Amino acid sequence: MEIFVPGRVCLLGEHSDWAGGYRRINADIEKGYALISGTNQGIYARVEQHPTALVLTSITADGVRHGPYEIPMELNALLREAQEGGFWSYVAGVAYQIMTHYHVRGLVMDNYKTDLPVKKGLSSSAAICVLTARAFNRIYDLKMTIRGEMEAAYQGEITTPSRCGRMDQGCAYGSRPVLMPFDGDHLDTTEFQVGEDLHLVLVDLQSRKDTMKILRQLNRCYPFADNEVEKGVQDLLGPINKRVVHQSVDAVQASDAERLGSLMVEAQTFFDRYAAPACPDELTAPVLHRVLNYDPLRPHIWGGKGIGSQGDGTAQFVARSAADQQAVTEIIERDLKMPCLKMTLRSGPKVRKAVIPAAGFGTRLFPATKATKKELFPIVDRDGIAKPAVLLIVEEALQAGVEEVIIIVQEHDLADFQSFFNVQISIENYNKLSSQFQEYSHRLLEMGRRVSFAIQPTQEGFGHAIYCAREAVGDEPFLLMLGDHLYRSHVEKSCAQQLLDTYHQHGVSVLGLRRTPEEKIANFGTVTGVWMEDGQLLSVTEFAEKPTVDYARHNLTVPGFSPGEYLTVFGQYVITPQLFEYLDEHITNNVRERGEFQLTSALDRRRQEDGFVGLVIEGQRYDIGLPEYYLETLQLFREE
Repeated sequence: MEIFVPGRVCLLGEHSDWAGGYRRINADIEKGYALISGTNQGIYARVEQHPTALVLTSITADGVRHGPYEIPMELNALLREAQEGGFWSYVAGVAYQIMTHYHVRGLVMDNYKTDLPVKKGLSSSAAICVLTARAFNRIYDLKMTIRGEMEAAYQGEITTPSRCGRMDQGCAYGSRPVLMPFDGDHLDTTEFQVGEDLHLVLVDLQSRKDTMKILRQLNRCYPFADNEVEKGVQDLLGPINKRVVHQSVDAVQASDAERLGSLMVEAQTFFDRYAAPACPDELTAPVLHRVLNYDPLRPHIWGGKGIGSQGDGTAQFVARSAADQQAVTEIIERDLKMPCLKMTLRSGPKVRKAVIPAAGFGTRLFPATKATKKELFPIVDRDGIAKPAVLLIVEEALQAGVEEVIIIVQEHDLADFQSFFNVQISIENYNKLSSQFQEYSHRLLEMGRRVSFAIQPTQEGFGHAIYCAREAVGDEPFLLMLGDHLYRSHVEKSCAQQLLDTYHQHGVSVLGLRRTPEEKIANFGTVTGVWMEDGQLLSVTEFAEKPTVDYARHNLTVPGFSPGEYLTVFGQYVITPQLFEYLDEHITNNVRERGEFQLTSALDRRRQEDGFVGLVIEGQRYDIGLPEYYLETLQLFREE
């Protein structure tokens, strides 16, 4: 498995993470707020399981290979290594935290490339911690969310001598801008999309700073201010920072580079006024200010400031355009002999929501469906836990990075779903559970906080069911996963993750596909098209809902496939929100197919107007809609 984790740039709000943590002691302190984003550079690794140890290798930026270095997967050995400090300590610290909370074996990690500068305020140590947490999460299917990976990475890093802040592990979110409020021990994250690309330049000042001294001096101003200097620091990292960060969020969402640049200049001015007196030896920062005020840069930038703990470490600039970004890089590297990194905040909406239709009656599974919905039928997962089918689908969606799952139900079934996801079992039954299941009951409620429901008042077809989620989805792309199908990937990425990655790369609607013999196509939606990547990615040219074999032979053959083999819908989609407009037209004008409002014709219109990509999923779909299919799924799902 290959994993990449970028560095993290604090665009605005440095030091506010630990400052906001003092609200545990002094509630009068303002919350901390930081606006961060991932860099275009980072840490690359290949990872795989190992039965007994951490086996680590790394290649530094100068091409020198270090390792292999082996650490036994034993708590005492991992803790001892973590506390010694150094590159391997970060991996060991996270492994120690993972092993404390999960049943895992070892890991082989080959850090074969790092193009992220270290010790320059770009959270290189946090990146290796996140990479380690993500490696364990994916290799051992720990079902951690991004937030879970962040927390494991943070706990792992503070197991080492490092004293990182809570924002550093925000690199887990990749290149997307993220707002992070800090309230005592509580951390929130809100991701943002950029309407148009924003172009930044990061500058390695090629100087020295003492981060520990900066942190030590500024921490003396907390939790209570005893003089004007300390009060100034608290004002800076509190209300002043709150205003500047929130205005910067607005600027990023509006892609207002000029406004973002001016806010950086303002933030630096306030930092110099209020923070520098608390640690003048480090925060006077002559090198930083010489670069920020270098006259030849002015025609090409909207503004800039320091990064991280500030001081003479790293600077950042907001360039006026891509051409200006190149000009800034050339000027600094030529005149000041300082290396630069280009960083671009890319536009494009993120898929944040998933929709699962679960409003059907399940006629073919009667009378079992009179007792409970088929989406609540039990399935034994690989971890040996018996889970309702819908929970397996929700877990896959959340693990793929979705933030909210919307389940479409009938009104009289709502209470059953809400009880499962949102209500803790009685204390009597809770005490009867093993510690493993007690922990899982809490995880279930945590997942439930990210599950909401939409009501389908009458059953009028698949398209009508999806339309009922329109208000909950809003004006954004969404992941659609069928409620009576389960999915198992054959590769390290889940089926849903494969689909999301394709959408984020191409920016158009995507549907999952699988190869199917012609004797079965009458049961599925079937497509044809032109290959964009042979055998993997298809530009869809036609949808057909449950076609006859004769129609498929004449219209739906796929280039390169053997006779009698076709591409059918896998059961997962990423769909742009314009779909709801087409469904609304069908419902308003009573345009029905076979007596119901269907989805396929609306998908085909989306294809016609905006294009549609089909991805051949590397995985298996399991149907639970028929008794024989359900029995087969019970037999195969856990083993495969």
